[in-house]
Amino acid sequence: MENVSHQVLDGIKGAIRLEINGRKFFNHAADVTHNERGQKMFRFLAAEEVNHLETFGKLFSKVLKSEDWKNYVKNEEIKGEAPLVEKLKERMKGEAGKSEVEALSIGMELEKEAIQFFQESAKASDDPEAKKIFLEIVEEEKFHYDLLQSQYDSVMHNGIWLGGAEFQMDGKW
Repeated sequence: MENVSHQVLDGIKGAIRLEINGRKFFNHAADVTHNERGQKMFRFLAAEEVNHLETFGKLFSKVLKSEDWKNYVKNEEIKGEAPLVEKLKERMKGEAGKSEVEALSIGMELEKEAIQFFQESAKASDDPEAKKIFLEIVEEEKFHYDLLQSQYDSVMHNGIWLGGAEFQMDGKW
């Protein structure tokens, strides 16, 4: 890993940790969710984390001019769960139905943290390609957050009715 700034290396390591722990969490959420559509959504999000890791892998191989990042992935996989993920899993235990709501809430928290991390990594990165990838992942994480928020609102029967004068979907006011 020659001539790579600490900011880029920290971003790479943090991204790997986030994606691995996100995948583990979303798979766990799917396991404890009783609703079939909820399970599918969480499995989709877990697969997205794998896709992000693959995206980062291509970038990291190019930026680092080596495959050293793969060893870091293996080490992170072996470590097991991050303390935060374990703590969040603990919150999900309990009465039936509560676990799904908690999983959605926790998933939104994880996505918010990922958005903030990738925004900060992009800002700190001195590598234009790394910065671009970090910002692309920010947009994907925002989509994931919105997906979880919409599902949470649906499960909790929250939200607003669209179509009022101030909330038209056609862009007209």
